Amino acid sequence: MNIGKFILGICLGLIILLVPFDQFTTDSLESLKTLTVQLEGRKKPLDTVARETVTEIHGRPTFTDSFGQKLDYFSTYLSLWLNDRDWNEEPFVMVNYRPLKMAVGLPVEKKYFTFQELVTNPQLNDLVSQAQRNQALDQSLTRDEQEALTIADRLALVIQTVGSESLPLVPHPSNPQGKWLGVGNADNYYSEAQVQKLQAEFLILKTLYQQAPSDRTALAEEGAIWHQTLVGLSPNVYPATEVMSRETRFNSLHPFRKAWMLYGVALVVMILALVIAKFQLYWTSLGFFTTGIAIQAYGFWERMQIAGRPPVTNMYESVIWVGFGIAGIALMFELIYRAKYYLLAAAPLAMVCLVLADSLPAVLDSSIKPLVPVLRDNFWLSIHVPTITLSYASFALAMGLGHIIMGWYVVAPESGSKSIAQLSRWNYGVLQVGVLLLAAGIILGGIWAHFSWGRFWGWDPKETWAFIALLSYLVPLHGRLVGWLGNFAMAAASVICFNSVLMAWYGVNFVLGTGLHSYGFGTGGSSFAIAIWVGLDLLLVLAAASRHYQWFAPKTVSQTGISTSEISVSKT
Repeated sequence: MNIGKFILGICLGLIILLVPFDQFTTDSLESLKTLTVQLEGRKKPLDTVARETVTEIHGRPTFTDSFGQKLDYFSTYLSLWLNDRDWNEEPFVMVNYRPLKMAVGLPVEKKYFTFQELVTNPQLNDLVSQAQRNQALDQSLTRDEQEALTIADRLALVIQTVGSESLPLVPHPSNPQGKWLGVGNADNYYSEAQVQKLQAEFLILKTLYQQAPSDRTALAEEGAIWHQTLVGLSPNVYPATEVMSRETRFNSLHPFRKAWMLYGVALVVMILALVIAKFQLYWTSLGFFTTGIAIQAYGFWERMQIAGRPPVTNMYESVIWVGFGIAGIALMFELIYRAKYYLLAAAPLAMVCLVLADSLPAVLDSSIKPLVPVLRDNFWLSIHVPTITLSYASFALAMGLGHIIMGWYVVAPESGSKSIAQLSRWNYGVLQVGVLLLAAGIILGGIWAHFSWGRFWGWDPKETWAFIALLSYLVPLHGRLVGWLGNFAMAAASVICFNSVLMAWYGVNFVLGTGLHSYGFGTGGSSFAIAIWVGLDLLLVLAAASRHYQWFAPKTVSQTGISTSEISVSKT
């Protein structure tokens, strides 16, 4: 019976994965989407270039133009590349950092600006020039200067993209590792006749699009002809279409988005299983949850095959991996204890990780880039970074369980005492796993640092905060061991100590931004929003503590320090 319900959950989850059904049909513009481009040290399909370009400039993969027409990322990119409109006047470039907009006199409530508005803004130009000077002198930049440089990069990318004939689509004649060229300078590699044919076909493609951008049939036919011409120039160097199609399929499937949807369904079904016991939906919920883990694992596998390395080298990938770790560790404990609460704690946390990664492309860059030299050791990369981030996942799961335990204390401290004790034991086990993983990850990182940087430990900010996080969890674990901390204190510690993980993970990368771990640094993250979240969470802990310890409750007779005998004496 239970197996049947589990399989039912998996089958229903697979149906969710299949919607919409047209995601598995061949796109009419497949010949254009699978054109190979050599950019940023790797060969990738034009579909990926389109997604990354539009997301980097606009902050999201869809664009609503000045006529109210909503375009997907590939249609937007074709419009940029083949230049069918005046991109000087389209509100396309994202500027979302409010202090920068205030500093340069831009409307604060406005998020998207035209190219013309930004390049003619004298305050912005001055700030960019100042930031570039400071950068050249190796001086630290203010947040405004960092954001100004980001805007300058977006404007430069617009210039590089609109009407470009330098996009490196033309393969090297003989060397698979050789440099590719744009259509405009293909004569450096090929004969005049070959170049004339190539440029003539590109002109036809461009004219077709400018005259009738919605005629996908004619565009697809001409795209297929041009694709074959490019392949024919160097068939031994040009990648197979299937290699490029794999990445375009990955882009269209959105496995991580589907994973968080399945986690959400699993959460709702589990809540129903707890509230309405007669429905017996526990195993169905577990089926949805397992399907979510499976599709996320598939997404990791595909991304790893595309990148040729473990997908844990930047903030985007670590957020995805932590979400996967939360779900995987919860499933492992759930199958052992049948607790229900592991899934209840894990599903919303895994969802948050995946939703953030999916909805903040300007902050969490999802593009696949070549590794920096220090990371080009797949052995250490494959064991150190996943171990550290899995410890973060364990601590996040413990934080979720800590919130549930505190909820029990607030809502039903007496009737739920047995459940509280059981939840506390489960939470203690998760904390032990996290400490073991973090300690192992720090040691492995030290060994890798010895080989890469010539020293085991150097008090780099990332190293220091990882060590602080380890100590912050060792203290309550030892406190529990010697009997100093009870169930409520351990639950509160699970929540409070996660802030040290947040600092080691987010704070070093987005707030401090210094140290040898610079490959993980970024800008655009909202430190204010994180601070608000931390503050509210700590207030929640304080409220639960005041309820549990009855700090503000009216004092009873026994609490006043007057004994009953004293009362009887006073009466007589």
